[in-house]
Amino acid sequence: MPHFVYMLRCKGGRIYTGYAVDVEARFEHHKSGKGAKFTKAFPPECILRKFELPSYEQALRLEARIKKLAREQKELLAGGDDAIAAELLAGLNETLEEKSARERKEKRARKQSGQ
Repeated sequence: MPHFVYMLRCKGGRIYTGYAVDVEARFEHHKSGKGAKFTKAFPPECILRKFELPSYEQALRLEARIKKLAREQKELLAGGDDAIAAELLAGLNETLEEKSARERKEKRARKQSGQ
């Protein structure tokens, strides 16, 4: 079953990011005022972008990464910036241990190349 991360344009030009299995149904849920607290305060206007992922875990990781972006980056991503999307999608299937090991290896490589 596919899993989705979606970005909504909300009242006041705000961007909301969420997870769903059925984005259109979730969008309607948000529009009805029964969604997240944020979308109750800032009703959604349209779906900006959605990402299909193979697992729930990967979807939640992507959602968290998007939520950490600066507003300008979110705007670019919502507008279709594939470079930002590729960067966010890279390594989503890594476990925390694998990510830490990769980062340590990259850090060692940078130190060695700098000497």
